[in-house]
Amino acid sequence: MATATRSPSTLATVFRVVAIAEACSWTGLLIGMVFKYLVVFDDLGVKIFGPIHGALFVAYVLVTLAAARTFRWSAGRTVVGLAASIPPLATVFFERAVDRRGGLVRPTGG
Repeated sequence: MATATRSPSTLATVFRVVAIAEACSWTGLLIGMVFKYLVVFDDLGVKIFGPIHGALFVAYVLVTLAAARTFRWSAGRTVVGLAASIPPLATVFFERAVDRRGGLVRPTGG
């Protein structure tokens, strides 16, 4: 993570990758839960995707905080970014929205 904070463009790329990975792990976990509770009543999918999703959730929170500081996000944008980690797939929608609005480019000036 220390390397990612040295270059804003690298941090932006890491943010994008982690946001997408977090959403994919959410999807995997949800599919695992469907199989556990509705299809085969086996928790293998949850055992696999649960820890993966947990690690990516923590990574997303840390990368979001790093991005907020580096790209000088407002408190509101930061809170929305952090809250996006809770609903399934919201990290992808947040990443796309913040990118469209120029939130993954370091502001110029003092």
